[in-house]
Amino acid sequence: MEEKIPYKTYLSENEIPKQWYNVRADMKNKPAPLLNPGTLKPMTLEELTPVFCEELCRQELDNDTPFFDIPQEIQDFYKMYRPAPLVRAYFLEKALGTPAKIYYKFEGNNTSGSHKLNSAIAQAYYAKKQGLKGVTTETGAGQWGTALSMACSYFGLDCQVYMVKCSYEQKPFRREVMRTYGAKVTPSPSNTTAVGRKILEEFPGTTGSLGCAISEAVEAAVTQPGYRYVLGSVLNQVLLHQTVIGLEAKAALDKIGVEPDIIIGCAGGGSNLGGLISPFVGQKLRGEADYQIIAVEPASCPSFTRGKYAYDFCDTGMICPLAKMYTLGSHFMPSPSHAGGLRYHGMSSILSQLYHDGYIEARAVEQTSVFAAAEMFARVEGTLPAPESSHAIRAAIDEALKCKETGEEKTILFGLTGTGYFDLKAYESFNDGTMTDIIPTDEQIADSLSRLPKVE
Repeated sequence: MEEKIPYKTYLSENEIPKQWYNVRADMKNKPAPLLNPGTLKPMTLEELTPVFCEELCRQELDNDTPFFDIPQEIQDFYKMYRPAPLVRAYFLEKALGTPAKIYYKFEGNNTSGSHKLNSAIAQAYYAKKQGLKGVTTETGAGQWGTALSMACSYFGLDCQVYMVKCSYEQKPFRREVMRTYGAKVTPSPSNTTAVGRKILEEFPGTTGSLGCAISEAVEAAVTQPGYRYVLGSVLNQVLLHQTVIGLEAKAALDKIGVEPDIIIGCAGGGSNLGGLISPFVGQKLRGEADYQIIAVEPASCPSFTRGKYAYDFCDTGMICPLAKMYTLGSHFMPSPSHAGGLRYHGMSSILSQLYHDGYIEARAVEQTSVFAAAEMFARVEGTLPAPESSHAIRAAIDEALKCKETGEEKTILFGLTGTGYFDLKAYESFNDGTMTDIIPTDEQIADSLSRLPKVE
């Protein structure tokens, strides 16, 4: 195959970003503030610091600083697995017979198998710098919990993980990686917290959700001296740390003289999507360039495409602040789909505002079609993708096939956020023909949305 552009493009170590980019600084309409659930007034730094690390709270609330310096210790850690490659999907293009040019940013080259380590190491660093004993968190498919256990091990912090029960049972090996790095892993909802017992009473036999696990992790943090809660997605601070993905991707594209037409990312809470698209959205916001940006979510948990833009609790137990976001309601219990990292009832406030203002679009896809795309990608590109990432692959293939029909030579960039080697039970289900598509009814979503908090 004659290649004018290399199969993989790497930056040098010296070209790894030294700053995170805060897209809020360029947003005319800022994301709505977090609200205190008791007073319904914007959360202050003083109200957030009992739950989150102090420096992370400052990052969370800062809508105006465009760039944050990445501390040297974090930069040094990044060099263990960064820069991550930008890959030209020549073999996928050939298999599809498309004139489109397809690129993907691969974030799976670390033990956690995903992009989550980019924020985990930052949050662990700030916890250690504050002198904390440990942190608590939730995890869906397990990528975030694995990444955080690695980061906490590096800094000598205790790590307590509440893992969504269906993923705890579906992905035992991911759980064991966390334990290998020293984390304590509890299936959620559990009987170890008051909110967990309440959820089990209301939803007996539930397989859990990220909203449930968040509630338990927050309770565990605030009831143990020397602990804080950390989150792997949704929050402004997490999207900030993940911009290393998009900054690297843009720098690599600039290096080979390529500009994308379409940028695609999977969407659950928003960390991968926000991290990938932020520098490109920044250009759109400043009027410097234009891109078609597509968020791809599971049809089983369609917060963008079927949710409501409203203030809602970030957790099922209704103990966290209220965030204005596209939401299915904090009482929504998604089906036990195999893309555990996308089973969250809401979406990042930043991404919700951008979607509301028309800077990005969204589509929902069914998991059987997602796994069909995943298997095609694995067979031709040689990497087994995570179920979450495969949502982006599905949309990238669909866009490339549109180009085949029209003859347009568009350039497509998508985020391959992680590998699927801990997700083989899901692939087994697909290969055996037992995988199904469970789509929530309008009545189920309406029932959950009817219980949204009343905010003027």
